[in-house]
Amino acid sequence: MSLSLPSSLFLLPLSKALQQSSSICTSRSLPVTLGYRISPIALAKKRTRLKQCQVATVEDIAEDVLLPREAEELKEVEEKYDWREEWYPLYLTAEVPQDAPLGLTVFHKQIVLYRDFNGVLRCYEDRCPHRLAKLSEGQLVDGRIECLYHGWQFEGDGKCVKIPQLPEGAKIPRAACVRTYEVRDSQGVVWVWMSDKTPPNLSKLPWFEHYAKPGFLDTSTIHELPYDHSILLENLMDPAHVPISHDRTDWTAKREDAQPLVMKVKERSIRGFAGQWGRSKNPAFMNSLSFRPHACFRTTSRLWTRKEFPSTSQHSSSADQLDRESLCSLSDLEPVQGLYFLISYQNGTSTRMLDMGFLSSQNEVLIREKVPTKELYLNLKFSDTWVMEYRKWMDRVGSGMPYYIGHETLSMPLEAAVIEQAPVGAAAAVSASMPAKGGVGELYAPNPTNRYYRHVIHCKGCRTVVKRLEILKNVMRLLSLAAITAAILTAERQWKVAMLALTVVLLGAAQIFSSIFDLITRNFIREHRRL
Repeated sequence: MSLSLPSSLFLLPLSKALQQSSSICTSRSLPVTLGYRISPIALAKKRTRLKQCQVATVEDIAEDVLLPREAEELKEVEEKYDWREEWYPLYLTAEVPQDAPLGLTVFHKQIVLYRDFNGVLRCYEDRCPHRLAKLSEGQLVDGRIECLYHGWQFEGDGKCVKIPQLPEGAKIPRAACVRTYEVRDSQGVVWVWMSDKTPPNLSKLPWFEHYAKPGFLDTSTIHELPYDHSILLENLMDPAHVPISHDRTDWTAKREDAQPLVMKVKERSIRGFAGQWGRSKNPAFMNSLSFRPHACFRTTSRLWTRKEFPSTSQHSSSADQLDRESLCSLSDLEPVQGLYFLISYQNGTSTRMLDMGFLSSQNEVLIREKVPTKELYLNLKFSDTWVMEYRKWMDRVGSGMPYYIGHETLSMPLEAAVIEQAPVGAAAAVSASMPAKGGVGELYAPNPTNRYYRHVIHCKGCRTVVKRLEILKNVMRLLSLAAITAAILTAERQWKVAMLALTVVLLGAAQIFSSIFDLITRNFIREHRRL
């Protein structure tokens, strides 16, 4: 995925973005120096426009309510940030297709992930050296990835091992190879190291100690979201929105619980920041929070831990993992594991969808206005500390990123995101089979705002259930047709009644399967509730 998601995955800060991009996202750009500040004239116009509403409202209360607009002086640091010298989560290991390549994006770099004949994960630049066709649109043949344009095949370290057009005895050119990326499977997540100059630094590979403890219940899902990964990170760093946006979505969110928050920054460096936050009505109960580049944001309380990785792409992706710590023993969870999983799945899916509308519109404004967030945001002391901290971190490290929007500075993508009208790779394989037809205007049309393409297409479990439900529904309908035909043809009254009753039962079963199918694939509708 690219930074702004034409959309990405693992939840979070990483890069997964199936190559279906949406025009909502930002575009790509080459690295530029930290500095591209907007022209003084442009800023003057922005300030003039804002002043009209600030004169009467903001100036009187700014010191009490708003975070100061002046950013801290950017301190020179010996270590220079390089976005390529980081690990990015690409996909949940269990969801990587066994028989098809998977096209993803990290910032502006398009890559392809697949499993070879031995099940080893391989990652290449998503470009055939012959005529630049996407390898993610190809197929796997005997554990090799084959370009569907001319059939060139690659394996292992990216070496080309077959060119059908070569005459017998001719040698394959040494230049016929693809660029490779190092990947690691850690705690159920596939991570990629983007640098081609520096060997992978395993000390930077994120490790979540709670996930290594026995007895943890791990419910992980993948979502492809139609906005920049930085928007997703802001959203995750904003506990203040939960009572309002997710009111009654689960037992933790209630509108009446909205209140001022206490936020304390404990650590700040080029490697991210960390601190604590809590509710003003219960200041003794504090939650820890940390952000590490470029992929990991984490909040922890005594009751639960939530980890998310936004994708680094022009679309955002998120992979949600929710773990419970040992206040609940495994034996306590076992009786309700199935129910808990269903509730967690439904809540996680609805949460991503409930925020999607206004996060997409926020993304559009930032891309259209092309000014730092300092000129657009009114950050409150009592809720937006982490949002401002994140954008200031972007100011510090932005010179080492392909594009970014910071608190005081920014560097916008130079190119528009690639818009693809049809799914490719693994997505194409699914969309070409039942029940995903991929027809324009249909439920399964490639569209990241559609729940099927945003989540189900990335989830083997959901795809399997959806396929089985579709089969069962059709079987019930065929059997009901056979039953009603038998009722018509039979002369015996009791058999007619029995066949008609059986028809009703079968049609009822088909309706139940159809309802479950709809539950898994339909979009959630926001319900507004007044106190």
